[in-house]
Amino acid sequence: MLSWTTPAAFCEKSENNQKTVKTSTDHPHYCLADIASHNGQRQMPTDICELRRERARYSEQSTIVRSHRFIQAAMAPRNILLFSPMAKTKSTYSCTECGGQTLKWQGQCPHCQAWNTLVEVIADKPVSRFTAVSEVGQVQSLSDVEAGEEERYTTGVAEFDRVLGGGLVQGGVVLLGGDPGIGKSTLLLQALCDMSAARNVLYVTGEESARQVALRAKRLVLDARAVHLLAEIQLERIQSLLVERKPDVAVIDSIQTVYSEALQSAPGSVAQVRECAAQLTRLAKAGGTCIILVGHVTKEGALAGPRVLEHMVDTVLYFEGDTHSSFRLIRAFKNRFGAVNELGVFAMTEKGLREVSNPSALFLSHHGGQVPGSCVMVTQEGTRPLLVEIQALVDEAHAPNPRRLSVGLEQNRLAMLLAVLHRHAGIACFDQDVFVNAVGGVKITEPGADLAVLLAIISSLKNKPLPEKMVVFGEVGLAGEVRPVQRGLERLKEAAKLGFVQALIPRANKPKHPPAGIEIIEIGRVDEAVEKIR
Repeated sequence: MLSWTTPAAFCEKSENNQKTVKTSTDHPHYCLADIASHNGQRQMPTDICELRRERARYSEQSTIVRSHRFIQAAMAPRNILLFSPMAKTKSTYSCTECGGQTLKWQGQCPHCQAWNTLVEVIADKPVSRFTAVSEVGQVQSLSDVEAGEEERYTTGVAEFDRVLGGGLVQGGVVLLGGDPGIGKSTLLLQALCDMSAARNVLYVTGEESARQVALRAKRLVLDARAVHLLAEIQLERIQSLLVERKPDVAVIDSIQTVYSEALQSAPGSVAQVRECAAQLTRLAKAGGTCIILVGHVTKEGALAGPRVLEHMVDTVLYFEGDTHSSFRLIRAFKNRFGAVNELGVFAMTEKGLREVSNPSALFLSHHGGQVPGSCVMVTQEGTRPLLVEIQALVDEAHAPNPRRLSVGLEQNRLAMLLAVLHRHAGIACFDQDVFVNAVGGVKITEPGADLAVLLAIISSLKNKPLPEKMVVFGEVGLAGEVRPVQRGLERLKEAAKLGFVQALIPRANKPKHPPAGIEIIEIGRVDEAVEKIR
């Protein structure tokens, strides 16, 4: 650390109250003149050089300086810079995907093998900030552990409860991510207002002021009298309030705005997001408070921050939907207390988000009659079967390379299905542009949509509509076989409930007792499916 001292520090009083000059080596610090001479710097300021010559002359002759005024006039006005070595700031590189750290920058993370994910962060001084979640630390038999049903809090929003697996769990941590303006804060404010009648709830906002939250509640006509509100971004203050009030449910909006004083990095950095989420998760497990964390997303649609954030929490939910459409989808990608890939459907209105009681009608078009290139399939989202319309358009290509475009379906799988169609059914599309779309903006990731995509392409290519009131599902293999899918009976029941009378399904999915009012058409290969629709 830098400090200043006067030349009087180099003098000491003699017995008769007179001063003698001491050399700089008697002082515990180093003076600037000595360091400059050791470093080979011969040229120094004039006043410091004169001071060194005066000190040397008095030291060699052991002369007692008799005039105290001379010392004050010649030496006191001059200052010498003294210092001790400063600690160099250390930095590390942290991976935004897995949270792993390395001392040097690399193009690829050595922990998760991801590319271009290392960012520089200031290495914080290690401080013990962690406490055990469970009081029991000894080894015990798994059968001796009490495993009762967890108490759940219903949010008052049925679609939200469905995605959560039946409601919020005491001591659970939920991470809700989505694009800006899609309705995350609106949904959580509606849920807290519904739960406030029977539960102690707390809303912690870090992005908006208390007045803005109150204006939203007033605009949505919500009864927010029992909702406690806190506008704060400091982690330690939020923790103290959670310990003091012990709410049943607490919302942190958002985790990227919260910071801890134990770290030097800015809010939203990898270290801050990881540390704040870990501390809040530990507090939820120890105190029994259910905490909902709102997370930002990147331009690619992934949750911002380290990937370890999704591993810490119990439930990860994604808010999906087109900004040009009023419909919103909540999908569960991780749930320790319920089914994954569960889907909740909402509609954004002037009074907030409203539940869609019949989501299958959302993904079906209403044509005046049967049109070519349209095929209805039954997909499975978690425990819910949904009817989705697949539309295909096949047109003659006017370029050397025909286009292959799919919306809501996997692009590479479309190219594979066209190759299977050519090889095993004799239908070529190498000179045709092929466009495939899933109606309603839904994203279908399961392979059970393969058969519906092929039939929609064949219908558009031949300009011949498929039979009316027919549903299709099944996976297509490279050998041309049609493979079964999971929960086939539930899909058939959903189709029969909505008035469909025919179902083209894999042979292995044929039920022993089919639902009433629906005809089952079983197939084993792709060419059989082509023959059935001619």
